[in-house]
Amino acid sequence: MNDAEPIRFDTKIAVLLREDLETWQRLNVTAFLVSGLGSQIPEVIGEPYEDADGVPYLPMFRQPVLVFEGSKETLATAHARVLSRALPRALFNSDLFATGNDRDNRAAVRAVPTGDLDLVGLAVYGPKNAVDKVLKGARMHP
Repeated sequence: MNDAEPIRFDTKIAVLLREDLETWQRLNVTAFLVSGLGSQIPEVIGEPYEDADGVPYLPMFRQPVLVFEGSKETLATAHARVLSRALPRALFNSDLFATGNDRDNRAAVRAVPTGDLDLVGLAVYGPKNAVDKVLKGARMHP
């Protein structure tokens, strides 16, 4: 492959947000969710960056993150699908808006049975077709 050819990925990184979130919540949830993927799936991280003066910067995802939105029901359906396909995922439930640290965040998720989670966000990584099936019914975030 030469440097002029576009790079294609057979995988997809996607975030699904509940449509009724405030703007600050959408940004916060997205940042939290993608941090979970990057920390556990090393192949999604590219090489470090460097500017023309040699100043180094941290590596980022090697591919775009697609952001979708949907209703509470769409999130619940996507959550069931991602679990049935055993794809890598991260979740954000509404209880996390009331916590202020990692220990309390984990406790807030652990306190709720899977079927009762009030999901406001879900991130998923995997083969394109599998991620597309998980997100069926969601729409691209405006």
